Amino acid sequence: MKSQVAALKAELIKNRYSTIFWVTFIAFALAPLMGGIFMLIMRSPDALAKAGTLSAKVQMMDFSADWNSYFAILTQAIGVGGVLVFGFVASWVFGREYSEGTTKDLLALPTSRTRILNAKFVVYATWCLALVASNLLLGYIIGTVLQISVAETFSVAASLEAYFVTTLLTILLGTPIAFFAMWGRGYLAPLGFVALALVFSQIIAATGWGYYFPWAVPGLFSGAGGEYREQLDALSYVMLLLVSVAGYVAAISYWKYADHTK
Repeated sequence: MKSQVAALKAELIKNRYSTIFWVTFIAFALAPLMGGIFMLIMRSPDALAKAGTLSAKVQMMDFSADWNSYFAILTQAIGVGGVLVFGFVASWVFGREYSEGTTKDLLALPTSRTRILNAKFVVYATWCLALVASNLLLGYIIGTVLQISVAETFSVAASLEAYFVTTLLTILLGTPIAFFAMWGRGYLAPLGFVALALVFSQIIAATGWGYYFPWAVPGLFSGAGGEYREQLDALSYVMLLLVSVAGYVAAISYWKYADHTK
């Protein structure tokens, strides 16, 4: 247990002082900022008329200037944009040693390889949770400043449930990215995989079969696919969970048994 805690502390220290850590927070903060802009546009008919293409986008989303819509924007940002940002986090956490040439030093430590990798998974999940928590706080501040109205059907509990369930579904998809980061020995392979997953999730979701493609499930659950959310069933979540478990097992197996020479 002590070695697991030590491995976790080492991972936390390595990533806490990384510039990338703060870059991800800045990038992810675009969601509540854009949500605030949407609220301003929807609240002002004059602004809505002058917003051009942005106005058309707002009208297509069928939102109104209230907390229901603002929470929906934040949740959808996780379901769609979170796949990209969380994928970037996983690529960094699991691929940086290969890119920096310190993998052999890490494997030479008197600590179980499984514990080292488990520490990385904990850091990855904690990092992602910190991102969604910061967006939630920033969104609350922006919404309060803008004095967004409360809809009649607004429920804080229901909105938070959708927000954090979408977060959990998106985080679970990080395990295959961890495997590709180690298999590809750096950032290129996992980032390429994330890009392909996003492209295929959009294509497959557009055909109406996204509820059986794991990388499309968070976006559909968040409401980004509109009425397609109703097509999600138990098999959708089971397939996502199986992909997550398979990614974890593959990552552990590769880390323990592969030849890590470079």
